[in-house]
Amino acid sequence: MPSFRIDRTVRHTPQQMYDLVADVERYPEFLPLCESLRVLRRQPGENGTEVLVAEMGVGYKAIRERFTTRVTLDPLNRRIVAEYIDGPFRHLENRWAFKDGAGDGCTIDFFITYEFKSRTLGLLMGSMFDRAFRKFTDAFEARAGRVYGAA
Repeated sequence: MPSFRIDRTVRHTPQQMYDLVADVERYPEFLPLCESLRVLRRQPGENGTEVLVAEMGVGYKAIRERFTTRVTLDPLNRRIVAEYIDGPFRHLENRWAFKDGAGDGCTIDFFITYEFKSRTLGLLMGSMFDRAFRKFTDAFEARAGRVYGAA
Protein backbone atom coordinates (compact mmCIF):
# COMPACT_ATOMS: atom_id res chain seq x y z
CA MET A 1 0.00 0.00 0.00
CA PRO A 2 1.55 3.35 -0.98
CA SER A 3 2.37 5.75 1.82
CA PHE A 4 4.23 8.99 2.26
CA ARG A 5 5.50 10.83 5.35
CA ILE A 6 7.26 14.13 5.77
CA ASP A 7 8.48 16.10 8.77
CA ARG A 8 9.10 19.66 7.72
CA THR A 9 9.95 22.86 9.56
CA VAL A 10 8.23 26.03 8.39
CA ARG A 11 8.43 29.66 9.48
CA HIS A 12 4.81 29.99 10.57
CA THR A 13 3.34 29.14 13.96
CA PRO A 14 1.79 25.76 14.70
CA GLN A 15 -1.58 27.47 15.17
CA GLN A 16 -1.37 29.25 11.82
CA MET A 17 -0.53 26.03 9.99
CA TYR A 18 -3.22 24.07 11.85
CA ASP A 19 -5.78 26.74 10.90
CA LEU A 20 -4.81 26.51 7.20
CA VAL A 21 -5.14 22.74 7.07
CA ALA A 22 -8.38 22.79 9.11
CA ASP A 23 -9.94 25.24 6.63
CA VAL A 24 -10.87 22.43 4.25
CA GLU A 25 -13.35 24.49 2.21
CA ARG A 26 -10.41 26.50 0.79
CA TYR A 27 -8.51 23.48 -0.57
CA PRO A 28 -9.70 23.91 -4.17
CA GLU A 29 -8.00 27.34 -4.21
CA PHE A 30 -4.49 25.94 -3.83
CA LEU A 31 -4.20 22.18 -3.28
CA PRO A 32 -2.85 20.03 -6.16
CA LEU A 33 -5.53 17.89 -7.88
CA CYS A 34 -8.34 19.26 -5.65
CA GLU A 35 -11.13 20.62 -7.84
CA SER A 36 -13.92 20.82 -5.25
CA LEU A 37 -14.58 20.28 -1.58
CA ARG A 38 -17.94 20.27 0.12
CA VAL A 39 -18.53 19.79 3.85
CA LEU A 40 -21.58 17.56 4.14
CA ARG A 41 -21.81 17.55 7.94
CA ARG A 42 -20.15 19.16 10.98
CA GLN A 43 -20.60 18.00 14.54
CA PRO A 44 -18.84 18.28 17.88
CA GLY A 45 -16.62 15.35 18.75
CA GLU A 46 -15.08 14.21 22.02
CA ASN A 47 -12.61 16.24 24.10
CA GLY A 48 -13.00 19.47 22.14
CA THR A 49 -12.70 17.96 18.68
CA GLU A 50 -14.90 18.68 15.69
CA VAL A 51 -15.81 16.00 13.14
CA LEU A 52 -16.54 16.83 9.52
CA VAL A 53 -17.76 14.64 6.72
CA ALA A 54 -16.45 16.10 3.49
CA GLU A 55 -16.61 15.19 -0.18
CA MET A 56 -13.59 16.05 -2.31
CA GLY A 57 -13.48 16.10 -6.09
CA VAL A 58 -10.07 15.44 -7.63
CA GLY A 59 -9.04 15.44 -11.23
CA TYR A 60 -6.20 15.21 -13.66
CA LYS A 61 -6.69 15.61 -17.40
CA ALA A 62 -9.77 13.52 -18.32
CA ILE A 63 -9.92 11.59 -15.02
CA ARG A 64 -12.32 12.84 -12.33
CA GLU A 65 -13.14 11.13 -9.03
CA ARG A 66 -15.01 12.03 -5.83
CA PHE A 67 -14.47 10.58 -2.40
CA THR A 68 -15.82 11.14 1.08
CA THR A 69 -13.79 11.32 4.29
CA ARG A 70 -14.40 11.82 7.99
CA VAL A 71 -12.10 14.59 9.19
CA THR A 72 -11.39 14.95 12.90
CA LEU A 73 -10.12 18.39 13.87
CA ASP A 74 -8.32 18.46 17.23
CA PRO A 75 -7.43 22.11 17.92
CA LEU A 76 -6.15 21.50 21.47
CA ASN A 77 -3.47 19.10 20.24
CA ARG A 78 -3.19 20.69 16.77
CA ARG A 79 -3.84 17.41 15.00
CA ILE A 80 -6.03 16.55 12.03
CA VAL A 81 -6.96 13.04 10.89
CA ALA A 82 -8.87 12.21 7.69
CA GLU A 83 -10.31 8.71 7.31
CA TYR A 84 -11.86 7.24 4.20
CA ILE A 85 -15.61 6.66 3.96
CA ASP A 86 -16.52 6.19 0.29
CA GLY A 87 -15.15 6.52 -3.24
CA PRO A 88 -12.48 4.99 -5.49
CA PHE A 89 -10.14 3.89 -2.69
CA ARG A 90 -9.95 0.68 -0.75
CA HIS A 91 -8.12 2.58 1.99
CA LEU A 92 -7.17 6.21 2.59
CA GLU A 93 -5.94 7.89 5.77
CA ASN A 94 -3.94 11.00 6.34
CA ARG A 95 -2.70 12.66 9.51
CA TRP A 96 -1.31 16.10 10.25
CA ALA A 97 0.41 17.24 13.45
CA PHE A 98 1.81 20.71 14.12
CA LYS A 99 4.49 21.06 16.81
CA ASP A 100 6.45 23.99 18.17
CA GLY A 101 9.66 24.52 16.24
CA ALA A 102 12.58 26.89 16.41
CA GLY A 103 11.62 30.51 17.09
CA ASP A 104 8.08 31.21 15.96
CA GLY A 105 8.12 28.37 13.45
CA CYS A 106 6.72 24.88 13.64
CA THR A 107 7.35 21.34 12.53
CA ILE A 108 4.68 19.78 10.33
CA ASP A 109 4.31 16.01 10.45
CA PHE A 110 2.25 14.81 7.47
CA PHE A 111 1.46 11.14 6.77
CA ILE A 112 -0.79 9.58 4.13
CA THR A 113 -1.48 6.01 3.12
CA TYR A 114 -3.87 4.88 0.40
CA GLU A 115 -4.86 2.10 -1.97
CA PHE A 116 -7.21 2.29 -4.94
CA LYS A 117 -10.05 -0.25 -5.28
CA SER A 118 -9.38 -0.61 -8.99
CA ARG A 119 -5.99 -1.77 -10.12
CA THR A 120 -6.54 0.09 -13.43
CA LEU A 121 -7.29 3.37 -11.64
CA GLY A 122 -4.26 2.77 -9.41
CA LEU A 123 -2.07 2.41 -12.50
CA LEU A 124 -3.57 5.50 -14.14
CA MET A 125 -3.54 7.78 -11.12
CA GLY A 126 -1.08 6.24 -8.68
CA SER A 127 2.10 8.04 -9.76
CA MET A 128 0.19 11.30 -10.14
CA PHE A 129 -1.21 10.97 -6.58
CA ASP A 130 2.29 10.23 -5.27
CA ARG A 131 3.62 13.43 -6.85
CA ALA A 132 0.66 15.47 -5.59
CA PHE A 133 0.97 14.18 -2.01
CA ARG A 134 4.65 15.08 -2.00
CA LYS A 135 3.63 18.65 -2.91
CA PHE A 136 0.94 19.01 -0.23
CA THR A 137 3.21 20.53 2.41
CA ASP A 138 4.66 22.89 -0.23
CA ALA A 139 1.11 23.99 -1.13
CA PHE A 140 0.22 24.71 2.50
CA GLU A 141 3.49 26.55 3.13
CA ALA A 142 2.93 28.71 0.04
CA ARG A 143 -0.65 29.35 1.19
CA ALA A 144 0.65 30.41 4.63
CA GLY A 145 2.95 32.92 2.93
CA ARG A 146 0.00 34.42 1.04
CA VAL A 147 -2.35 34.47 4.04
CA TYR A 148 0.06 35.44 6.85
CA GLY A 149 2.87 37.08 4.89
CA ALA A 150 6.53 36.19 4.93
CA ALA A 151 7.49 34.90 8.35
